[in-house]
Amino acid sequence: MMRKLKAIHILTITAVVLLAITTLFGVFSWNISKSFDAVNQYGETIKMWGSGIYARDSYFKAPIFIGSDLTVLLVSIPLTIIFLINDLKKQNKTSRLLLVSILAWVLYYAISLCFGVTYNALFLAYTALFVCSLFAFITGVYGVSKERFEVPDFLTGKAYTIFLLLSGISTFVAWLPDIISSFGNGTLDLIEVYTTEITYILDMGIISPTAFICLYLLKKRNSFGVVLLSILTVGIITVGAMMIFQTGFQIASGIDLPIPALITKSLIFLLLGVYAIILVRKLYKNMNND
Repeated sequence: MMRKLKAIHILTITAVVLLAITTLFGVFSWNISKSFDAVNQYGETIKMWGSGIYARDSYFKAPIFIGSDLTVLLVSIPLTIIFLINDLKKQNKTSRLLLVSILAWVLYYAISLCFGVTYNALFLAYTALFVCSLFAFITGVYGVSKERFEVPDFLTGKAYTIFLLLSGISTFVAWLPDIISSFGNGTLDLIEVYTTEITYILDMGIISPTAFICLYLLKKRNSFGVVLLSILTVGIITVGAMMIFQTGFQIASGIDLPIPALITKSLIFLLLGVYAIILVRKLYKNMNND
């Protein structure tokens, strides 16, 4: 039986509607026949996408955005709806933690749209999605942070330790070489029409430290480590799926992807996603048996 809607549920429902709007506009932007050249702020000639909501984004980045949109449409939205319904029915700490975990990555997606995509007609939708997902996440984290989650021995074992170490290190392996190589000319490779790379900031500034903090908290048997672990595993599963769609759209658009880039920027996160599926199933199986 469904229970009374709470603020987190209303915000989540609104976020799902906004996700559907933004992702559909993004997916229907797929058209490789309308590209054009433009001179960027660095004096370089850049090939632009030219179609749909991403018309003013670069030809390299637009397929990545479209791949992300399709992942959210096929993976994140269904998961959010499933976790929302589950929490409406049960409203216990396990159901709320699942909802909070997916909301964290809806928020990540919203931030990427707001700060990573060239300004377009969906700006207000992006902003509303960011606001809804932010406050839904804050509300959810505040609630689950007051709960006690058992930290069983297996969470401090090798499997989870290796996962968290790899998750924390992989973001630097993927992005730091690009930043170091930019010191010579003052700009990132493939920065194109953008002023910065939001993914580098989020991954190295937030995701990586969170993985190490989570590992520390689990070793100390702090129950908030379980909250962070759930958020990280659910998110990395989503990122792993996203790598498949992003890479597929880039290849379909004719973009040449070097093998080293595929390994460090796609394959690592795909393998981590598979690893995360195994770990999160064991985590929640243990919770359900408590």
